[in-house]
Amino acid sequence: MAIERMPITPAVLTWARERAGYELEELAVKRRDFKRIAEWEGDGPGPTYRQLELLAKDLWLPIAVFFFPEPPDMPPIEKTFRTLGSVQFGEIPPNVRLLLYKARAFKNGLCELNQGRNPAESHIVRELHLENYEQIELAATEIREFLGVSLGEQFGWRNEDTALKSWRSALFRVGVTVFKDAFGADEYCGFSLFDEEFPIIYVNNSNAKTRQIFTLFHELAHLLHRTSGVDRRSEFANRLATEHKLIEQRCNALANAVLVPYSALDKEIRSIEDPRAEAERLAKRFSVSREVIYRNFLDRGLIVQIEYESAVMDWAAAAEESAAENRKSRRQGGDYYRTKIRYLGEEYIELAFKRFHQDRIDEEELASYLAIKPKYLDKLEDTLLEGAS
Repeated sequence: MAIERMPITPAVLTWARERAGYELEELAVKRRDFKRIAEWEGDGPGPTYRQLELLAKDLWLPIAVFFFPEPPDMPPIEKTFRTLGSVQFGEIPPNVRLLLYKARAFKNGLCELNQGRNPAESHIVRELHLENYEQIELAATEIREFLGVSLGEQFGWRNEDTALKSWRSALFRVGVTVFKDAFGADEYCGFSLFDEEFPIIYVNNSNAKTRQIFTLFHELAHLLHRTSGVDRRSEFANRLATEHKLIEQRCNALANAVLVPYSALDKEIRSIEDPRAEAERLAKRFSVSREVIYRNFLDRGLIVQIEYESAVMDWAAAAEESAAENRKSRRQGGDYYRTKIRYLGEEYIELAFKRFHQDRIDEEELASYLAIKPKYLDKLEDTLLEGAS
């Protein structure tokens, strides 16, 4: 019995691959099923339906697109990130680049589920516009007041996980939806998609919780400056154009000031005879990383540059060991449904199920909004309800 081949349009497949940032050889070795992709893009027989399903999944496109007579007229995602140069955008690996498209799909989903209007009573991105000349401390105070999170509440969080969930919920209440995923590239901490109505923040779940918290506010700063952004460690920001480099520096400073208000830290510091021990204590107090506290120490002249750099290197090495253990743990498997809830967020999933139970969307649409197969929907909802009980 002959294997049925799908009559896809080769030019569309080439467009889809390049859109995702894959070289032909890269995609050919990504999966064993893709080893004949050069033939599919040329004059050879097309993929089987199963292979096409995998392609659509990996390239984050509907299967139907591959049968179009020519590539669709979709605006390239890089135009959204005007603070990045073409060289820097080109460095973004395919697995992260596809998350940019995934984020845009979720943004469109939010728009459709809410009939085009963000339900937040107070919308921080729409109502709070920050200017580059505005003082960092004043801007941080405005943000905290808008979020409605007091220092007393922050100090009361029992651990970093509680802090991350609480900040995420606070952002959702003011119109900013946070999604998470394992980026497969630990140096990429997160990104944001600016939109007047449905701004998105995407966070790398593989990073430490305190790093994820910092990323939330770095990206919020981008949104409040009315830009999309990509938060990457190392020298990435140093190679941006001067104007965009300054934006990145301001976003870092603003995130720092929101999480650790200047006046609050002054009151909380006890002794710096052992600055690393004090940083450890204060990091737990504010639910932030030791690096954030040490940066504050450096800015206040409480430590010297060489001590700051030495400590950051030591902590980075320890963090890499921890990340390696986490990667090993992830390879051993986990709870699929709880991971899905953690990545999409309880609020977004609850919204989608609410629209389903209101008969405003059908089961196939619900599965599409949640990026899950229909047969898994019942178990996902049960897991969600278990967490709420």
